This record gives sequence, C-alpha cells and structure tokens, in this order.
Amino acid sequence: MTAKIHKTTRKRGVVLSPRGLIRLRKAISFWEKTENQGNHLTLEQLSEYTNISAKTLSRLWSANKGVDQKTLKLCFNTFNLELNYDDYIFLREDNKQEISTVISNHLYTEGKVNSLWLYPDGPVPLNSPLYIERSPIEELVCQQIQQPGCIIRIESFRKMGKTSLILRLLAFASNEGYHTINLSFTQIDDHYLTNLNQLLRCLCCQIAIKLGLEPNIDNYWYEEIGYKLTCSFYLEEYILKQINKPIVLVLSEVDAFFNYPHIAQEFFAVLYSWCEEARKNQYWQNLRLVVAYSTEQISTLDLNRSPFNIGLPIKLGEFTQEQVEELSRRYNLNWDFGKESALLMSLIGGHPAMIQLALYHLSLGNMTLQTLIEDAISNGGIYRHHLQKHWLNLQSDPDLIKTFSEVIATKDNEKSVVVNPIHAYKLENLGLITFQGDQVLPRCQLYRNYFYKQLHRVNC
Repeated sequence: MTAKIHKTTRKRGVVLSPRGLIRLRKAISFWEKTENQGNHLTLEQLSEYTNISAKTLSRLWSANKGVDQKTLKLCFNTFNLELNYDDYIFLREDNKQEISTVISNHLYTEGKVNSLWLYPDGPVPLNSPLYIERSPIEELVCQQIQQPGCIIRIESFRKMGKTSLILRLLAFASNEGYHTINLSFTQIDDHYLTNLNQLLRCLCCQIAIKLGLEPNIDNYWYEEIGYKLTCSFYLEEYILKQINKPIVLVLSEVDAFFNYPHIAQEFFAVLYSWCEEARKNQYWQNLRLVVAYSTEQISTLDLNRSPFNIGLPIKLGEFTQEQVEELSRRYNLNWDFGKESALLMSLIGGHPAMIQLALYHLSLGNMTLQTLIEDAISNGGIYRHHLQKHWLNLQSDPDLIKTFSEVIATKDNEKSVVVNPIHAYKLENLGLITFQGDQVLPRCQLYRNYFYKQLHRVNC
C-alpha cells in the first residue's frame, strides 16, 4: 500500500492581524501628536525612525505579503508596544486570500473606520492597494521603455502622481533585467546647478556609482573638447561599452534648475544629443531616458534644444469619477454609486493628491464628507497648505493675480474673459485654471471660492 504524501505548506513570514494593524496605527498616531507636533510621518520618515526599509514597511501596510517576525517586533518596540501573539498571522500559501478578506472585514470597528493607511503626502508605495492605474499610461511607458534609445518625458503640475508612476516603471524595468538609476535634481547641491561642468561631472559620477562602478571621471574628462562632448564621451567609452544591458536613467524634478535658464538650455542640449546618438550608435541604444518635471517652474526655454519636443510625452491628468469611486472602495468607504464621489469632485475635481487626502481623512471616521466640504475653503481646512502655496505663488506676480481674479469672478454661464496668452500659460501650468472650449475657468470650485475670498480681503 502506497503511503499518502501530504504536501507541506510553506510559511511566507507574518502579516499584521486586524488587531495588530489597529494597535500599531494608534501608537503611531499618538507618537505623531505627542512627539512630532502633530505632523504625520511620511513613509521615508517612518523608515528612518524605525530603521526598517520603506519597501518592507509598504509590505507591512499592504498586509498581503509576509515580513520577518523580528522586523515586526522592531516596528512595535519603536512605538513602545509589545508584540503579542494576536498581533500577527503566519502567512502561508493556502491562507493568503483568506487573511486579506479577514483584514478587509475588520476595518470597521464599533461603527467607526480605523484608518490603516499612512498619511498621503508622498508617492504611493509599491504594492500599495491605494495606487490607481490610469490606463493606458502604465502600458504605454512600459512598452516604450523596451525600445532601444527611447526617451519618455513625464510632466504635470505637482502632486499628480509622477513619482508613483516612475516607481512602477522602474520596478517593471528591473523585472526585465535592466539596470535602473533614479536621480532627483532636488538632491543636487545648488552650486552644481550654476556650473555646467560641475553639473555634468556630478551626473556622470552618480551614474557610475549607481551601477557599482568606480567613477574614474578624470581618466575620461577632456575639458579641452567641451563639457558637453566630454560628458557624452565618458558615458559611451566608460559606461555604455562596459554595461551590456539596457540602462533606464530617470532624471526627475529637473524643474529644480529652471531658474537657471542658461544652464538648463545647455543641459537639455546634452540630453537631445544622446537621443540623436541612439539613432545611429548601438551603444547608446542601451540608454533609456526618462525625464520628469513639474510645470509650475517652466521657464522660457528654447524648445528646439530641449527634451520637451522629443520622445513619448506623458501628461498626467486627473482621476475620473470611476477611479475616485474605486479608490473610495479601497479605503473601505461605503459610498452610494455616483453620489458622494460627485459631491467631492464638484469641490476639488479629480486631483489625485487632493482626492487621496480627502479619502484618508474620511476613512479616519472623524469627519463627514459634508463637514469636509464646508471646512475646505477655511484656513483650517485639510487643504490649507495646498491653498497657501498657490496663494504665495500668485503674490509674486501682481499681473497674474489680476488675471486670475478676473477668471474667478466670471460665472460659469457668463462669457469667458479674454486672458493674456502668457498669463493663461502660467496659470494652466500652476494647475489653477482649465479650458472648456473657449472658456477659461478655475480648475475647481474650491479654487474659485478660496481665492475669491482671499482677493476680496486684499482689496478691502
């Protein structure tokens, strides 16, 4: 008689139980109030404070991928909690879906929602269920990054999801076996942004280090032939001929040096030359370039020499009502189809960061949607920092204030005011206006109400 063989189910680490999730979130909220002046911790700050990687923390919050038990204990101990047996569940192949369902069903406790999410003031982490795909954008960038010598440029005004998209593009490229390099210009010292030679040397040095190579800059840097040419020579001779796999190079926040238009022009000319080289040089075809920038700081650049007229253009737009409703479900908000989402969008449109912030606060259960809407235009509302930043930007340009005041004073059913094209360009890049046919309108009702009130106070 043949003995029956029982398949052993492997353990995949632990995930937080519903009780553990609630205990940890409450402890973090208490710490934020008592030790951090009420400021919410970003994922990066939480990573630094707990000494746990952001990737691991994302897995911990998503509750669908196991983490090491010691890591979980470290996280609890950081916030003066003792890890108990009922704070976690062993994740096995046969109970992964069951655990996910149990956690979802326990999000409601005593009629109130216990928010298990981090405060949404940064990119949506990988593996987070709160990321909303905006098809066909994800498919387009993943297809394009596989093309030899491609260039992708991603633009929008701030807080529209550029970094979240880039994280997923880099993850895709990494899974394809590509080298990935993500360089943010906000991390480059200001004095490099005023000197082309130092900027290009800094860029080449960072690329080499990210690829695990010794920079050896001086061995390939011949200033006599010009900074731009020697930079390209270094990349071809030292980097591209040595690395035989595609390299995805992301240059994000390049608007950081739009205030230095001459350097920006020269730098973008370098990027353009790389794109040209890829069309005739096999080594350069392994370089896949992604350039991301916010439109608020765009200067009068020579478009014939910038990357803004080449490659695949990706302009991130707002969420649709269907996407807002899908995100509300992921926050476990029990909304009626087409009702609450329409009310929220009538105030703020589909701005991703503003939608995320609203749903986060609603998921806490400490305010209703009606209260959120009523408080939104006050200085104490949840959008106060967002609105104040826009107000400061407007105050630096009196002509722009005058034009915008005319726009918000016009009713929706009235004939649109005639707007100076340059002012319209700036206001659109700031994300303050939108166009409906020939009409120029405030981007959302919140902007109309808030700035009308602010301008009325100034003029009184």
